[in-house]
Amino acid sequence: MRAYIASTGFHVPPNRVTNFDLVTRYGIDTTNEWIVQRTGIEARHFSADGEGTADIALPAARDAIARAGLEAGDIDLIVFATLSPEHAFPGSGCVLQALLGLPGVPAMDVRNQCSGFLYALASAKGFVESGMAKNVLVVGGEKHSAALDLTTAGRAVACLFGDGAGAVVVRGTKDSEPNKDRGIHWMNLGADGRYADALTQKVWDNRKSPFIWKDPETGKNVVKPEMMWCQMDGKLVFKNAVEKMILSVVGMCMENKIEPSDLDLVVCHQANMRINEYVRDQLGLPPEKVPNNIQKYGNTTAATIPILLAELERDGRLKSGMKVALVGFGSGFTWGSAYIIW
Repeated sequence: MRAYIASTGFHVPPNRVTNFDLVTRYGIDTTNEWIVQRTGIEARHFSADGEGTADIALPAARDAIARAGLEAGDIDLIVFATLSPEHAFPGSGCVLQALLGLPGVPAMDVRNQCSGFLYALASAKGFVESGMAKNVLVVGGEKHSAALDLTTAGRAVACLFGDGAGAVVVRGTKDSEPNKDRGIHWMNLGADGRYADALTQKVWDNRKSPFIWKDPETGKNVVKPEMMWCQMDGKLVFKNAVEKMILSVVGMCMENKIEPSDLDLVVCHQANMRINEYVRDQLGLPPEKVPNNIQKYGNTTAATIPILLAELERDGRLKSGMKVALVGFGSGFTWGSAYIIW
């Protein structure tokens, strides 16, 4: 038996925020041209106040479950990848489980940021192929908007991120499967914690007591700006992202005895259009084989790959029998790749 992705689903909040909106609605000193030139992003979606990460993920999860021909009660494991859970604890997986009405079904969070979906998919593959689960709901969901410094001071990061969720149902192939090669054939994961501080949002540091600094004069706990907002060494992230993503795909091809040109699609994490274009060019692939949707949604972190898979499947660019590579890189540093026959 081989694990395979049986269906996809996605959801983004209806509130679409363009680059022009960042200037006019939020007063950020930037331009559409500046953002597009450096990132490829034209818009993103922000959720409403009071809406949490699991709320955003719920429609995506229901979409994927329905498209798999299942009911919510058929799900026997939830794996939720996110860096933006509702609280420090419990995890968003348990919150989503309650929203789906599935008491007793195991739920776990995966905290590997932009690589989170790939780590979650690898977990689901292991559960299915070991026989520990039959129908695994894998979700990548984020609510970034609540943790963005939407001022000129935070513009370098604020323009990058959006809210959204993607989901897939992972099942096991059967002997009667018409597409005998269907499934997740190979996965590889990696990490290098030496660069943990190059892309981080510390917000609280439990190495210190108290973990959120207390002002001795007012007695109030205060989160300092350098702890509150995401901090990123953009050049270092870019360099490592292109290196690890290219090596991941090349290594994947070597392990599976194929050439990059044999791939029908390479679905990259949507962090920056320029990163993906560089990866594409170094692999010698045409633009149609390395699709992007970052221009519409920005970086939705753990949600980017499943959202893009869902869109590709909906518009007919992702079809049964295709050879597909998934590849991502993010904070940690972490990275991963997968070779799938759809």
